[in-house]
Amino acid sequence: MEAPSLVFDTGPLSHFATAGWLGVLKAVVANRRAIIPDAVVTELEAGTQTNPKLQLILEAEWIEHHILRTDAEAGAFTRYSNTLVTGKRNVGEAAVLAVAETLPGTAVIDDAAGRRAAQANNVALRPTLALLCDAIREGLLTPPLVSALADDLLATQYRLPFKPGGFENWAKDNSMF
Repeated sequence: MEAPSLVFDTGPLSHFATAGWLGVLKAVVANRRAIIPDAVVTELEAGTQTNPKLQLILEAEWIEHHILRTDAEAGAFTRYSNTLVTGKRNVGEAAVLAVAETLPGTAVIDDAAGRRAAQANNVALRPTLALLCDAIREGLLTPPLVSALADDLLATQYRLPFKPGGFENWAKDNSMF
């Protein structure tokens, strides 16, 4: 049986690249497909103007670019856009959910609105911290490594539910490993 595809939102990828941990994310993806919808590609391309490290994501051979082509994908994207998109915000999340729903795959979204939409529509969801804790349980990563990674993500202004040095306590308090 093929492992489920992971459909990534802009946020997790951009912060991993900015913090220099994209290679660890590749290891966490392992034998699964890593997919970014065209809306996420567009957001990343726009971001390279101020953060050249985002180009690493766009050039990564292990990350597939996916153009929404089917009627099912377009319909799902429209449905998610109607509830999530405000101006230019959350377009990537809407595309991630559309692809994850129709492929099917697992959405990797950390934004609260995107997570609520995934749960409300029964779309498989795995936030970044859950993926990292899965990797610890699988013996792929260690708690100290993920703690260092989380601290570096926090240094890039990524919002996580703890302060620097707090990953291991948060993970234990939430029975994550």
